[in-house]
Amino acid sequence: MAKVTLIFAVLLAILGIASYIGTGSQHPTALIPLWFGLALGVFGFLAISPSESRRKLFMHINVTIGLIGFIGAAWRALSSYSAARSQGIAPDHIALAAQGAMAGLLLIYVLACVRSFIEARRTRTI
Repeated sequence: MAKVTLIFAVLLAILGIASYIGTGSQHPTALIPLWFGLALGVFGFLAISPSESRRKLFMHINVTIGLIGFIGAAWRALSSYSAARSQGIAPDHIALAAQGAMAGLLLIYVLACVRSFIEARRTRTI
């Protein structure tokens, strides 16, 4: 699962850089997916270890980062969309797409981690 984490880290980094460039390099908050990707990448790299306890620790840290990122991105996407609509203006489509993509990527990642954790628990108890 650590190698899958590194893939998601790269995807989030690409999303952050693309959304920053898409906003004309004017909004540094567009780089938020990049920072989550870097955090996942660092701990994902640390999770590639022969030590089972070390691997478990860093993967649990990663899934926590993923869950926090998912909740934050989903909340921000929903709140910015509803705020724009309540003011009668069109939402910022680049920001909304980036927040939705970040939330989607992290939801898939968290679900994959939970599935992996359940499978590891099942094979360990047998």
